Amino acid sequence: MRQESAFDERVPTLSSTVVGSGPRLVFVHGFTQTGRSWGPVAQELAKSYEVTTIDLPGHGASANVNAADLDEAGRLVAITGGPGTYVGYSMGGRVALHAAFADPGVVERLVLVGTSPGIHDNDERAARLDSDMSLADRLDGSSNEQLTLDEFLSQWLSQPLFSHLEPSVAGLDARRQNTTAGLARALRTLGTGTQRYDPERLVALEMPVLILAGERDERYVTVGRELAELIGKNARFESLNGVGHAAPFEDPIGFASSIESWLVETQP
Repeated sequence: MRQESAFDERVPTLSSTVVGSGPRLVFVHGFTQTGRSWGPVAQELAKSYEVTTIDLPGHGASANVNAADLDEAGRLVAITGGPGTYVGYSMGGRVALHAAFADPGVVERLVLVGTSPGIHDNDERAARLDSDMSLADRLDGSSNEQLTLDEFLSQWLSQPLFSHLEPSVAGLDARRQNTTAGLARALRTLGTGTQRYDPERLVALEMPVLILAGERDERYVTVGRELAELIGKNARFESLNGVGHAAPFEDPIGFASSIESWLVETQP
């Protein structure tokens, strides 16, 4: 039985799109993406499920929504998505994790893809935060240099995590729905450097958790195993064959199949 949310329904929600019918799946995209980025995965799973795709704060149609931090973003996502299984990729994994911290009655099951538990080393985390803030300054013109959206997307997608992606897989059309100002706000409040390493909150999660990483994404395979160990007995880690960090978009059918198998196995 679904539990009621602890949050006030009058709180403004994020932009979202719903397709299909059945048990609810809520998809939360990565940095510079939008809910539209989930298109092929959503279409496949909408054959059997109600699929909600959300635009995160600072992204797409939620570009002007500002969340103070990951905790607030998690609350907004939980309010928008409602009770169901939450699937978060990269930045979206961080936010979905915080939705589970904020409202475990709403997040009935949790899938985290290419997601970190947070940077354990304080110096390393501070360095990453400084890097994110510097990049945000270049995005919104707070520094002497201001990047256009296309310039920034070109730089972002040239990273080793994404440089091998074909344009159709990189999903530029969806990413171009963003604004530099919105992405700058998202980096400052939802970036990797803002995430606290908090094992106590992780071990307190009681819903089933599936942690995924592409087998070619060696760093997040290691991180994913660590995250599963931190959460404990209700968590499972799986690597996805033949794909890297952008696993859901490199092989959307295979990704959807992996999720659906786990959903059937863990259904109440």
